[in-house]
Amino acid sequence: MEPPMRPTRLWALLLAATTALPAAAEPILFDNARVFDGTRDLGITPVLIDGARIVHVGTPLPAAATGVRRIDYTGKTLLPGLVSDHAHVGNTQGLEHGDRFYTHDNVVRDLRQFQRYGITTVTALGMNGADFFAIRQAVNADPGLGAQLYGAGGGIGAPDGAPPADTMGLRHDPVARPRNAEQARAAVAIQHADGVDLIKLWVDDLGGKRPMMTPEVYRAAIAEAHGRGLKVAAHIHDLEQARDLVDANVDILAHGIRDRAVDPMLARKMRDQGTWYIPTIAIDEANYRYAEHPLALQQPFLRQALHADVLARWSQPEWQRSQLASDGIPAARKAVATNLDNVRRLHAAGVKLGFGTDAGAMPQRVIGVAEHRELQLLVEAGLTPSEALQVATTQAAALLGQTDRGRIAAGKRADLLVLDADPLVDIANTQRIGAVWQAGQEVAGPIEAAADTATRD
Repeated sequence: MEPPMRPTRLWALLLAATTALPAAAEPILFDNARVFDGTRDLGITPVLIDGARIVHVGTPLPAAATGVRRIDYTGKTLLPGLVSDHAHVGNTQGLEHGDRFYTHDNVVRDLRQFQRYGITTVTALGMNGADFFAIRQAVNADPGLGAQLYGAGGGIGAPDGAPPADTMGLRHDPVARPRNAEQARAAVAIQHADGVDLIKLWVDDLGGKRPMMTPEVYRAAIAEAHGRGLKVAAHIHDLEQARDLVDANVDILAHGIRDRAVDPMLARKMRDQGTWYIPTIAIDEANYRYAEHPLALQQPFLRQALHADVLARWSQPEWQRSQLASDGIPAARKAVATNLDNVRRLHAAGVKLGFGTDAGAMPQRVIGVAEHRELQLLVEAGLTPSEALQVATTQAAALLGQTDRGRIAAGKRADLLVLDADPLVDIANTQRIGAVWQAGQEVAGPIEAAADTATRD
């Protein structure tokens, strides 16, 4: 994890700090926009950026703002760029998925799609190829290559278990699979030396179908990671897995609990220990949503995110009927309902929520679209639009320890999402993207502007 960048005392020093990041040509004043700063609604508030950083928010403006380039965002809402704590990159190509697609070009393709949909920071939580570290360095130095990238390298799974190499298409399998505590500690040490931002564990028997990582292994991995200053995120599905991992002081539950209701004792323990919870509600809904709502395929916001092969398949009525009739759909619907209920319980208990969707792991987990759907599902789970946006900005950045983003405030990165409608009135308005700024550069415009072009290939 890169050390967090802290705002300095003087405005002049804030300007000097921009030299570490790609700079815009001149200071810019965003005027007349309604500003949600990552924690609250500031109303109509000016925001001044210089280079890659925000240098002033609110009135009165500093004298240095006189004569700068001004962009009138009347009728727009300005919020921090969204931050994903759980996604995957370079893992899909059309209807297929697997590590054979993990190339520089495919990762950049995915990061540009995240960026275009307003997600300016992405955590690739495992199954990354050996080129992850070089790609991370390149893209984090150049906003033109897409969203900022952080991640867990290959991650640590179970021998013959999750993530299943056969069904996930892991021909070269970048995942470490220790069999005992000694091997678990060694796997963490190697990934730490490689430069991962956090450790990813898979602790799931996939409904009893695969061997699960043993407590000996994951407890050793967690302790070793903590000794090296690394957070640990764990893939889980069921309540029992979550309970034991929380007992083992895991930092992040990287999926929602989807088999049973969370009990008050676990909720209190997670709150008191500061355990983060990333619900990924959209992950199960994606198995039926597009078959159930085929008219959505005609909307540019979804259509422009889909590979041509995916769009063609999903547009077929026979595929839609077959998908909805498949054996796994009742379980997926139940998982969504349980997940929503558990988000309500944990949020009410004061557990910290992170933001992620597993987008990019499979074709149906549509990069960019999934994140905006997740915001809607968080509201369906009982959060207010303001709370949901806080999860996807300030809280998601805090989970990563990235204190230089997720807020619109002096000293923070100028990673900004401009909306044509107010998401505090209707969370679905996050889809009304007007522009995306990253490190002080305008990197994307309205999704609708591409409505007549071909889908991505």
